[in-house]
Amino acid sequence: MRLASVLTPLSDENLTLAAQCGVEEIVLRYPGPDLAEIDRLQARVRSYGMEVGVVEGYLPIDRIKLGTDDGTDLAAMISLVRHLGDRGIGLLCYNFMAGTDWIRTSVDAPERGGATTTAFCLRDLEHARIPGRPPFSAALEPGAKRPELWINLQRFLEAIVPVAEQAGVVMAMHPDDPPLAELLGNDRIMHDVEGFERLVELVPSPSNKIAFCQGTFSEMGIDVPATIRRLGPHIAYVHFRDVVGTAEDFRETWQDNGQTDMAEAMRAYREVGFVGPIRPDHVPQMLGEEGGVPGYTMLGRLFAYGYIRGMIHATDGRLRPAVGQG
Repeated sequence: MRLASVLTPLSDENLTLAAQCGVEEIVLRYPGPDLAEIDRLQARVRSYGMEVGVVEGYLPIDRIKLGTDDGTDLAAMISLVRHLGDRGIGLLCYNFMAGTDWIRTSVDAPERGGATTTAFCLRDLEHARIPGRPPFSAALEPGAKRPELWINLQRFLEAIVPVAEQAGVVMAMHPDDPPLAELLGNDRIMHDVEGFERLVELVPSPSNKIAFCQGTFSEMGIDVPATIRRLGPHIAYVHFRDVVGTAEDFRETWQDNGQTDMAEAMRAYREVGFVGPIRPDHVPQMLGEEGGVPGYTMLGRLFAYGYIRGMIHATDGRLRPAVGQG
């Protein structure tokens, strides 16, 4: 396994801290059509002894999900996949949530020791107000239906997977977050384990894989380690986070303070032969970080790095030095 991380912001200080904690791969956001920005960021990350391993988030894919793309977004996605392959960046994480991305209704739920964390409560959704964001009810046009979403996904995969295979890039699907069958007037299709089994059967390929976000799968009410074993050969990327609650009402937690047996989850990854990037994803905000982006501040991420490395070593049976150390 390769410890990976998003850094918000991608500052010199955060790059240094990540490298010191043993992070091996950095996860970049899609920079827009100027793909040369990926090259600039890759060079910068390498100067700290790490690699860019994943691109995830802000992708030009929304119209593809809804079946309204005129070919422009598909062309942009194909161009991105080819660019990543040429640069040796082997994984592109995407989702199929129509018209939106992950949603929370609170960013200051209490966690251990007075830390704050993000949370979701379905009954609060209509009236939730997140600073800097419009009301969720005004954020998207409803109407996506399940049959059409499956058709649009299959068409997308049939177009992009052969390109990804040729480029040596894996497309890893993230679950709907929260994993609800319908939200804000739109159906969703990546909200249960069966949906992911159908995903990999649509276009069977080593480039059509799963991003196993543990927190989201836990919200589904399933046994996380058992599901890792069930989906094992198809898991290419892991978000190693946890929650307390269900898809309708949950809060995010420290990695050691949620409802999942995290040690057993790590054992399950070992059993299925997972060797890909694994990152903390969302973390609580700690003292002094009140002005940061909820879920993406750095002190909680430092805790998570140590926790994940400890789990990796405890289940490995042998210690492996971090990048840049003897």
